[in-house]
Amino acid sequence: MGSSVTSTLLTGIAELTTHADSGGLADSTVADAAMVVVDGRVAWTGPGAGAPDADERVELGGRAVIPGFVDSHAHLVFAGDRAQEFAARMTGAPYSAGGIRTTVAATRGASDDVLRSNLRRLVGEMLRQGTTTVECKSGYGLTVEDEARALRLAREQVEAVTYLGAHVVPAEYKDRAGEYVDLVKGPMLDACAPYADFADVFCERGAFDEEQTREILTAARAKGLDLRLHANQLGNGPGVQLAVEFGAASADHCTFLDDKDIDALAGSQTIATLLPGVEFSTRSPYPDARRLLDAGATVAIATDCNPGSCYTNSMPFCIAVAVRDMHMSPAEALWAATVGGAKALRRDDVGHLGVGARADFAVLDAPSYLHLAYRPGVPLVHRVWKNGTPVAG
Repeated sequence: MGSSVTSTLLTGIAELTTHADSGGLADSTVADAAMVVVDGRVAWTGPGAGAPDADERVELGGRAVIPGFVDSHAHLVFAGDRAQEFAARMTGAPYSAGGIRTTVAATRGASDDVLRSNLRRLVGEMLRQGTTTVECKSGYGLTVEDEARALRLAREQVEAVTYLGAHVVPAEYKDRAGEYVDLVKGPMLDACAPYADFADVFCERGAFDEEQTREILTAARAKGLDLRLHANQLGNGPGVQLAVEFGAASADHCTFLDDKDIDALAGSQTIATLLPGVEFSTRSPYPDARRLLDAGATVAIATDCNPGSCYTNSMPFCIAVAVRDMHMSPAEALWAATVGGAKALRRDDVGHLGVGARADFAVLDAPSYLHLAYRPGVPLVHRVWKNGTPVAG
């Protein structure tokens, strides 16, 4: 009887970025490298000349290898699009949170099959662009049944699921926001918690204020969910401070920060998740990534893929924007899109290629990760491996 292949040696790697030292960027790239994968995990990395034997050998032809991207902020369960809203913004209309209700109406009216098909399409696009770990939020149902449905569908296809019943107050609760908050932290939370890892709140003008956010976060934490927060996107506000106070995994957006917000993030374990595609798509000011990094805050990059404020799911695009417009170095941006995203999801098995990590990685049609920012818009991902198996490319 023959034995199945359990180890694979990947050779001909022009540059291997491991991020094995997840505390920083130093010593995380190896030139003329090789990697051994055993049973879906990284078993060895180093110079190709010293590579051990394996059951199978794959020659990568002088391409670069990077960890699979970890997209820690996306809204993928929805129907329809808001292309006309985007066109209006490009001709001068300001962005506001109100457009979310358009997607809510379309999503409520869609069948499970329609929502599942759209979700599968988007996750497939992400995978082909090198994203191997995806977080997905609810937030376009805003009824007990529709929020639970969104999370159930998301759980079928992604690895991290977030309850966002507190996205906006739906139209039927206009002038009754308190009643909606009671629903979100009561029956809706009860129905959604079994499917969710995290709870999130859009703490922003036009959405939920500090008191409402506190109530919802407190209830979610009591239900056993970890926390994350939409914070300081449209203006200065309490979101970042609340995220740090509650020990949230991440504060996402972080577009408008004062010195106290920067200090709070730098002195905490809460990750500052930046979403450069949003500012690109709304013509808003970019977050000050340089200021966060220089202060010692831990930064992640994610796409915030959604049909309204940012309909891209391309992490390479977000890296290019972060380098060009947020003054991150290419190395910092890649780290934020991999290890940073993993930290924002409280994961230590993805986002890097240290020994023992999950063998999730992208092979680039380029000799170095620098080309991700150097060649924006070019489809550089040649092949994608997940759990030690080729899955795209």
